[in-house]
Amino acid sequence: MWNEPSAALAQAEGQSQARQPQPALVDTVTAGSIAEELGFQPGDRLLSLNGVRPRDLIDFQVLQGEEELVLEVLDPDGSLHRVELEKDWEEPLGLGFTEALFDGLRQCNNHCPFCFIDQQPPGHRGSLYLKDDDYRLSFLYGSYLTLTNLSAADWQRIEDQRLSPLYVSVHATDPELRSRLLVNPRAGLILEQLQWFAERRLQIHAQVVVCPGFNDGPALERTLSELAGFGGGDWPAVLSTAVVPVGLTRFRPAGDALRPVDPEAARAVIAQVEPLQARFQLDLGSRFAWLSDEWYLMAGQPLPPRGSYEDLPQRENGVGSIRAFLEELDLATQDLPTAIEAPRRCSWVVGRLVAEALQPVVDRLNRVDGVELLLIGLPSPYWGQDQVVTGLLTGSDLLEGLLDRDLGDRLLLPRVMLRQGAEVFLDDRSLEELRAALPVPIQVLGGADDLVAMCLGSRGRDA
Repeated sequence: MWNEPSAALAQAEGQSQARQPQPALVDTVTAGSIAEELGFQPGDRLLSLNGVRPRDLIDFQVLQGEEELVLEVLDPDGSLHRVELEKDWEEPLGLGFTEALFDGLRQCNNHCPFCFIDQQPPGHRGSLYLKDDDYRLSFLYGSYLTLTNLSAADWQRIEDQRLSPLYVSVHATDPELRSRLLVNPRAGLILEQLQWFAERRLQIHAQVVVCPGFNDGPALERTLSELAGFGGGDWPAVLSTAVVPVGLTRFRPAGDALRPVDPEAARAVIAQVEPLQARFQLDLGSRFAWLSDEWYLMAGQPLPPRGSYEDLPQRENGVGSIRAFLEELDLATQDLPTAIEAPRRCSWVVGRLVAEALQPVVDRLNRVDGVELLLIGLPSPYWGQDQVVTGLLTGSDLLEGLLDRDLGDRLLLPRVMLRQGAEVFLDDRSLEELRAALPVPIQVLGGADDLVAMCLGSRGRDA
């Protein structure tokens, strides 16, 4: 599933100063928590703690750690309550909120031609067009930011509250090239900013989106080498770097001069980065820079072994995610029965780019007597991409690719296609709409264990 910021609290593009924090709307109350004992309910609004209005979830987590608290709370009917309490130091209240930010989302002030947000068609929900470039969400959830929209107060807060690690889209360390890629003169300050992190013993994970003809070749080698220069010592400022291919859709602006990554370009980048990994391993004790799985799949090359990804520092960025999933599938299919009592025919839909890598697991499951798993690798006509990862498949792609197709007795759908907290796809089509259009039940899968359980159904029998 994928996170999506709320359009309700978005600031205007380029706005650097936060607005007055809004009351934090309670979404959940943990059972047995202090909040439950106090009578908190979803819909309540928290105004302040000890007279301070939290700007975001980070402030709330700091403020709630005090032993003595005075809370100001608004009921849904508008009644104001003042609650005083004593608790153990750093004991949580047990409140969850509808938003992580109470004073607005910091949006991006860059104009990158490869920005995925600008490569979407108009007319969908407003949150799809928000350009998240907020350092707080980077700290909380690992979303990437560029550091170009931070005020002096933001930098000071990062230092004071030790908001580390952050996740930074670097793309290039050459100041002129990065300024050109981001279409922002402030982007050229990246090396000074990395030095700022190093001097304060704060850390980042970096990302490089490779655009063929722009920041590949010598520019890519310079970028990775200079980032690795901040990756040594007992407290490295740069912990890891992900190298990912640019994603281009049919909706991108005309005349952007960008070209998609083809198999030849993918093989060239692999051939360039892997020797650098070997050098970094000798110098830093880590491969430090990792290629996302897409490079190997597009190049038609096998994924690296699991051990080469170390502790998977960039898994959420597609680095080792498929290899780790294959490992999970291997574990989940270690003790398969030889047969199941009631035959089951299921279809499993994934992005076409990853289908070949998953086929061996499908073959293994299909060796169980009574199991038939149909693997369906789909392209994305919606985005105009033939080779696409599973998370980018839209409801439109599923409807176009699955209608009038043998889907067995049920369709297995990876949860990664759906928005977190809502059964909706990237194109605003809903899971309910898909269920109404297809002739078989749909089961949403959370992981490898779910896939195996759905294929086996009731407990299998030994032959």
